[in-house]
Amino acid sequence: MTISDGGPYVKVHFRLEVKDNWPPASVESLWAVDQRDGTVRLDNIPWFVRGIACGDIVVTEPDGEGVRWAGEVVRRSENCTIRLIVFRDGGSSAARQSVINAFQELGVDGEGIERFGMVALDVPPTADLAKVQKLLNHGVAKEWWDMEEGCITAQWRAVSVS
Repeated sequence: MTISDGGPYVKVHFRLEVKDNWPPASVESLWAVDQRDGTVRLDNIPWFVRGIACGDIVVTEPDGEGVRWAGEVVRRSENCTIRLIVFRDGGSSAARQSVINAFQELGVDGEGIERFGMVALDVPPTADLAKVQKLLNHGVAKEWWDMEEGCITAQWRAVSVS
């Protein structure tokens, strides 16, 4: 990831609501580009935070100890965040990478994490959303993965796949 505008990379912390031991942490930190005006542009795909996506502009609130806490989203990127728990091959590294590769062919970025066998997808509005949703639904139906829509847009909701 390169810095295309703004300032240096900073870590932004998000408080998480834990229910039934999920997510496995009460705080998630994401990399972001400091916009030097009290906001940051998120440059990570969130694993657990709901309602945000890579590229969103977020107000930050410093706590006096050098920690920047996320506040409200002031500008949406129009990207979607989709999270998968990969079942194929026990969520192995190879299985996660094959999932990432399949979605990259549709213009979607992704990253995997060994813990929980997860893949997080960053779906830009320029991707073929119908094809992305069709592949997501196909994988769920085949029990290759389970999915969660962490952050979706009106454009995503408007797509109807069968």
